[in-house]
Amino acid sequence: MHIVICSSIDFTLQIAQVAQELTRLGHTVDIPLTSQQIIAGELTLEDYFAEKTNAGESARRKIEHDVIRSYFEKIKMADGILVLNFDKKGIANYIGGNTFLEMGFAHVLNKRIILYRPVPEMLYTDELLAFNPEVIDEDLALIR
Repeated sequence: MHIVICSSIDFTLQIAQVAQELTRLGHTVDIPLTSQQIIAGELTLEDYFAEKTNAGESARRKIEHDVIRSYFEKIKMADGILVLNFDKKGIANYIGGNTFLEMGFAHVLNKRIILYRPVPEMLYTDELLAFNPEVIDEDLALIR
């Protein structure tokens, strides 16, 4: 399967581990550009976190690299997405704005939507449920 991983960049270390395991299982995997840059040593997680605290810096990176549109194109070419939804901001199984948007893209494109963990309790839980995601409870072997 060709899988696009969607997740908060905060979880880059987990993104790298899951991508490696999916590749080992025979899947083709795409990960976020910023995670690629962090893994390649072109950007540190600390520098990324510092960008997020400066108003507009995170948006500048997204605009400069046309991140939202380019990830839409990756999702368009994939079989589905895997959402890595770990705990963040005191919310179990957090799904943030960009990831929610990417799930919407996948839904509209009739792509498979797979959640690593169950749907979180958030303001937009009903919308998340309406995407009808598959939950694998951290078992990557369930992706076939």
